[in-house]
Amino acid sequence: MAMIFKEAFGITKDGIPVDRYSMTNASGMQVDFLTYGAAVQKILIPTGDGRYTDVALGYNTLEDYENGSSNHGALVGRFANRIKDAVFTLDGVTWQLEANDGPNHLHGTYPRTVFAAHEENGALIMEYTSPDGEEGYPGTLQLKITYTLEEDNTLRMVYEAETDKPTVLNLTNHTYFNLRGQDGSTCADTVLTLAADRFAEGSAGNLPTGRFLPVDGTPMDFRKGRRIGDGLDLAYEQIRLSKGYDHSFVLDAEEGKEKWFACAEDPASPIRLDCWTTQPGVQLYTANYVHTDNVAHSKAGGSYPEYGAFCLETQHHPCSPNYPQFPSTVLRPGEKYCQSTAYKFTVK
Repeated sequence: MAMIFKEAFGITKDGIPVDRYSMTNASGMQVDFLTYGAAVQKILIPTGDGRYTDVALGYNTLEDYENGSSNHGALVGRFANRIKDAVFTLDGVTWQLEANDGPNHLHGTYPRTVFAAHEENGALIMEYTSPDGEEGYPGTLQLKITYTLEEDNTLRMVYEAETDKPTVLNLTNHTYFNLRGQDGSTCADTVLTLAADRFAEGSAGNLPTGRFLPVDGTPMDFRKGRRIGDGLDLAYEQIRLSKGYDHSFVLDAEEGKEKWFACAEDPASPIRLDCWTTQPGVQLYTANYVHTDNVAHSKAGGSYPEYGAFCLETQHHPCSPNYPQFPSTVLRPGEKYCQSTAYKFTVK
């Protein structure tokens, strides 16, 4: 059972106290969480001889989290990713959301929300009541996230929610991983294996077209392992439109059962990352714009470069409420939303 230590992290501009919880297991792995955004702030992996590598990008201060624009480590919702024109229709009623990404809606307000937190049987519980009408979404949502750190260096995130009105929901975590740590390197040399034979075709503005395309014969094919950098400079239209990878891949999910979907390794790091999820998709994002963050400095004092990390954001597909052919994101009263994702770190 992980040990949990709590300390004050700061006070928001609105006068709300924020805490940091540090979880440490018997092998010495440590994960730090903030009640601001229910965010993963730090992932320290022991690599031997008393050395540790922090594989998560982020900030050192609450002020930087408030001013930053990259959603480092945050819980994302109510709806992860983009909803075109910030509008969707549910049961014949059209709902207008806040347009926060040009004319579109992106991610939502949870990355800037302060969550209530408590310890329970060696786990860290984050909770928030999202009011009816928040950002335009219908229904009061009772939200719960359970973080556990297991003895085999697996970080597990379980998302649960209930609503009092029909609504849509799509949650993910937005941690940026760099297996080399905070040295200012890119993810170009990271070899990613991804068990997905299709991806959601994108258009201008990183919006889906509603079509799933096969990865065969394209830079989107990671099934046998592929160096991420090999695709970043190609003229392939899907990568060109996004200035890198920012695409939703289709996973062979099993209802309520975690399934392995990815691993990542870097020749300059002894750390391997393996991933499991119950979700039907994962957004591969290669930090295409992290260098344009409103906060210019990194945790190490330098800056994060373009392609300075990769994200594996398990979720439903972008704009799902507007594409009935995508897996449904509708949550109704009496139903319980439950999804989980696990990230396991192994030192070679």
